[in-house]
Amino acid sequence: MVKGIHAGVEALYRALEFVMVVCIATMLVMVFGNVMLRIFFNTGIDLSEEIPRFAFVWMTFLGAIVGMRRRAHLGVDVMVKMLPVAGQKICWALSQGVMLVCCGYIVYGTWLQHDIIKGNASPVAQLSMLWVFGVSYVSGAGIGLICLSNLVRLVMGRVEDSELCDVTEEGLTEAEEIAHGLAAQTPKAGVRS
Repeated sequence: MVKGIHAGVEALYRALEFVMVVCIATMLVMVFGNVMLRIFFNTGIDLSEEIPRFAFVWMTFLGAIVGMRRRAHLGVDVMVKMLPVAGQKICWALSQGVMLVCCGYIVYGTWLQHDIIKGNASPVAQLSMLWVFGVSYVSGAGIGLICLSNLVRLVMGRVEDSELCDVTEEGLTEAEEIAHGLAAQTPKAGVRS
């Protein structure tokens, strides 16, 4: 059962990544094609003004979900790294809770604007703007579920100490990378450059 759920979650993330690739390919083909048409034929495709923008919105919002899962969002961990493990767990729980509340506001705000967004149509494609900005439902719910599952894992004691500083990459924190960079640039006493 657990393996089936895990496989389903992995398939969902692969589907999100696939949609992101389709969005980037759409942007590339439509913008490049429109530029070539304007340069060589003094014409263009009207849809190529809107569709790449809409694809960019979807790619950004879906990318936020994938980035949250991979722990790839930007952050500052200098202070958190100095805390004991219990302090790191408290900070991690607080950050997950704050993000969960923000996701709730994203979904709630989209719901409040649902009818207005649905009633507006794009100028060229006459596409309901709900198809464009409705992705915030998906993004808010997706990131919110990740935060909620992280909080549940923390309560159950299934969060590894290495996860508590979300912005660490391959064992080095930002402060350690800066310190290593400065140490490499500082000449040693008695050594000529």
